Amino acid sequence: MKVLNWICVFAVALMATTLTEARVARGADGDAKQATPAGEHPLLPAIRWARDIEKHIDKDIQDYTCTMVKRERIDGKLSEPEYISAKIRHKPFSVYMCFLKPENKKGQEAIYVEGENDGNLLGHGVGLKALIGTVHIKPTSPMAMMDNRYPITEAGFKNLVKRLIEVGENDAKFGECEVKYFKNAKINGSVATCIQVEHPVPRRDFLFNIARIFIDDELNVPIRYEAYTWPAQKGDKPELLEEYTYLNIKLNVGLTNADFDPKNPSYQFK
Repeated sequence: MKVLNWICVFAVALMATTLTEARVARGADGDAKQATPAGEHPLLPAIRWARDIEKHIDKDIQDYTCTMVKRERIDGKLSEPEYISAKIRHKPFSVYMCFLKPENKKGQEAIYVEGENDGNLLGHGVGLKALIGTVHIKPTSPMAMMDNRYPITEAGFKNLVKRLIEVGENDAKFGECEVKYFKNAKINGSVATCIQVEHPVPRRDFLFNIARIFIDDELNVPIRYEAYTWPAQKGDKPELLEEYTYLNIKLNVGLTNADFDPKNPSYQFK
């Protein structure tokens, strides 16, 4: 199984990045909370915003290209950042990925098209792994999920927003939740609004201690998500669980079936 641990099955979003590429810059009103009607759970305004974003994506975005960056903690170990050139189309849902770094994965590719290839993703490695050629495996199979928190079928803006709504609606059933909004956050030069959700006390119903979602002010899509678990010991800092970031986004570029075809001469499938 180790021979296939190169397969990329990007999660939900989103991806890790270096401090030079993504940092939070608070404005004068940086830590001001969004107005919430009396008696309303503090998460509900954020959930309504996410639903509006979901409608915007459905209506106005057919496809896009971007650079994905992800970092995930698996079995207690935090991975190094993985940079991936990606193409995503909503109908039919289609994903193409090619690793840019780290160096030992550079050039690896994966394709998934909903309703095709018997539901499999297609992928190939580099170096000695390239000798295996193109493999066809289920997106949620143990091989595909190795070193990944989410399958390739959950990649993209739309799936990220859907997941955020689901988690938000679950958390809104309970108390012990603090929500803050930070204006003028900078993600690789893009200006965004950061929504920070914190559960101060660990409970079995909560998935994280702190989560931050960054919404691009111009594009009105989520471009970064990061989540932290509670400190292992009192006085320690929260531990990063996962980070996902979208860079170099280009919307509605007119992707075609050829962009998700392993026979594309620009790709290295065999």
